Amino acid sequence: MGTGYLIDSNAIIDFFNYSLPENGINLLLSIEPCISIITQIEVFSKKGLEPKEVKGIEQFINTATVYLVNEMVALKTIDIRLKYKIKLPDAIIAATAICYDLILITRNTSDFKRIKGLEIIDPYTI
Repeated sequence: MGTGYLIDSNAIIDFFNYSLPENGINLLLSIEPCISIITQIEVFSKKGLEPKEVKGIEQFINTATVYLVNEMVALKTIDIRLKYKIKLPDAIIAATAICYDLILITRNTSDFKRIKGLEIIDPYTI
């Protein structure tokens, strides 16, 4: 079982546009925020973000632990890509969670559920 949480892009975006359910909001507010550098890129690349959302996300990112892609994560990403049909950004996020023993918080469970060793929480179903 993971010792912390890695938050996926969709959970952050849903939090800041007020579409995350109450239990999901409470989970995000109760944990130390950790993200992959890929999540940081994805969140700020989302088209149509309102200035209020951008400011909130900037503040969130500034308080979060941001995991970079190092050799350990790269090697695990390669392993995941060879075993599963998954996009590179998602493979990096999954590899980061596995390498650092973190539970991934995402509503995108279909892309991640087959990956052995990856624990997932869907903030919409807790």
